[in-house]
Amino acid sequence: MMRKGRSASSTSGAGHNAVGPRDDDPFESSSPSQSPSRPASGRSASAKASFSSSSSPDDFDPFESFDAHDRAAGVGTATNSGADAGSGEVTYTRSRRQPGEGKPADTASRASQRPVRSLKGRALGYLSRREYSRAELSRKLAPYAEEGDSIDTLLDSLESEGWLSDSRFAESLLNRRASRMGASRIVNELKRHAVGQTLVEEVSAQLKETELARAQAVWRKKFGTLPETPNERAKQARFLATRGFSQGIIGKILKGIDEDWASD
Repeated sequence: MMRKGRSASSTSGAGHNAVGPRDDDPFESSSPSQSPSRPASGRSASAKASFSSSSSPDDFDPFESFDAHDRAAGVGTATNSGADAGSGEVTYTRSRRQPGEGKPADTASRASQRPVRSLKGRALGYLSRREYSRAELSRKLAPYAEEGDSIDTLLDSLESEGWLSDSRFAESLLNRRASRMGASRIVNELKRHAVGQTLVEEVSAQLKETELARAQAVWRKKFGTLPETPNERAKQARFLATRGFSQGIIGKILKGIDEDWASD
């Protein structure tokens, strides 16, 4: 017995003419070469598998990742890496020497070609930065003196030319230390530099004239208030003593005696 209704061919044709191919079915094609006898209810699982096996790598699968599609097309990461390696492009990297590894030969050769610095040139280099005492500069030059070099002769020449001066060194030291140190600290430093007893006495007399005022400035910057307990008093006294101020000056400051009474 035959069922009533339209044939499969007419149904398929009507469906394509009416609404066209469905966009949401990735397995459906709008190509006219597709067989018109396909049932309207859709494609079977075996037909879908046959279509997938015969499809080319360029077919688009909405559920397929970009990486998988590139690998299928032969343009994966490995292919791109090979192309970059064969392109001849040069990559510059920063090389680092390992611990204990010597400098390159070209660097060593350039260093060996530099002119040797004379002892006087080295001394002038030191003096161009700051003032040096004669004793301090002699210690600095001693490691570089060669056979036949006389450091004392060189220092005499520098003093006669005005490059080296113990008095200028003492003045420079006074300017750098006076605002923070007491007379004893500065005088002891001058003695270590062997600048001469006469110069030491001149600097010591100059410092004593302003000793109390300088000590008050240092104390005010550090503490600012008189001690209320024996422990606080001992702490402030130790601080001022380490800065080189005398016990008489420290006692006057911690008792709150004004600078006008310094002469008493």
